[in-house]
Amino acid sequence: MKFKFLSGLSLICALFPAIAQQKIMPQSAYILPNAQKSVLTDIISVQGKFFMAAGERGHLLKSVNGQDWQQSATPLQSNLNSVFFLNEQLGWAVGHDASIVHSNDGGLTWSLQQFAPELDKPLFDVVFNDAQNGIAVGAYGMFYRTTDGGKQWQSEFHPELASIEDQALLAELKESDPEAYAIEASSVLPHFNRLFADGNVLFMVGEAGFYASSHDFGRTWQRENSFYNGSLFGITRTGQGNLFAIGLRGHAFRSTDLGVTWQKIDLPSPSTLNSVLAVEDKVFLFGNAGTLLMSSDDGVSFKAIKAPDGKSILNGVLVGPQLVLATETGIKSVQAVVAE
Repeated sequence: MKFKFLSGLSLICALFPAIAQQKIMPQSAYILPNAQKSVLTDIISVQGKFFMAAGERGHLLKSVNGQDWQQSATPLQSNLNSVFFLNEQLGWAVGHDASIVHSNDGGLTWSLQQFAPELDKPLFDVVFNDAQNGIAVGAYGMFYRTTDGGKQWQSEFHPELASIEDQALLAELKESDPEAYAIEASSVLPHFNRLFADGNVLFMVGEAGFYASSHDFGRTWQRENSFYNGSLFGITRTGQGNLFAIGLRGHAFRSTDLGVTWQKIDLPSPSTLNSVLAVEDKVFLFGNAGTLLMSSDDGVSFKAIKAPDGKSILNGVLVGPQLVLATETGIKSVQAVVAE
């Protein structure tokens, strides 16, 4: 008689198939007395009515004044990377485990729409065009779309977002070797780091200088010419209507011709920039090692604002004369005055 020796994982699957096939289920986030001091990765103003912050271990926090924060009940403990609200009631947040949660009561409570730890990939950003149509993007070209408010999210692959060389390879493999095409398609796209809806145009930036635009809410894309070979983490439009993008090692770029050409902006800090905020005539940059920069000339030049404790700043909002910041040590506030 011949015996077949099984690996440890194979043996578990053979002896305990129910356990081997058991799906990992999400666990509700713990409600903590000092959640506002945990790692926070995003903060937004919701139509000037309230503020929402997102962060580690499924934390979502709400404030009506930017000072007093209340943790919301959430159905998972995955780190959350971005939060978006369409209006005062409808919001979504995305994060690790390809997770997506939704609120229909202004961020007080949240329900689970997607949880896929088996993918081992994080989602980085989410945006909705209306109450039904939304897009979530993340690592390794992960791209999901919903047309029913998030009841169902469908994965999409857009070969036009690959480089010209990779597009040619994909086209060849699709005809000659479907199996190889599937393997290549799963790894050919860069990380998609940030979405920015600008009227009828949707911008997306990401890894290795990736920069693309869409005029039909992401159903088709135009991969634009790269103006930087490092990762980009944010893009917005300034008060004067110019585009501004930020990324690794203190790189910042400004475009005055709708993104056709870009000019590098000299900054007083080489730290990686995580996000950019444009409010009227001001542009604020938030980065690692407490980097906090402000421009009063539409992003042409910047000066440093002294940060609270030198910790990484992931994003910020302007609340009156104060900047309220999402940092690696929680919510911080600083007077929005340029240091002399």
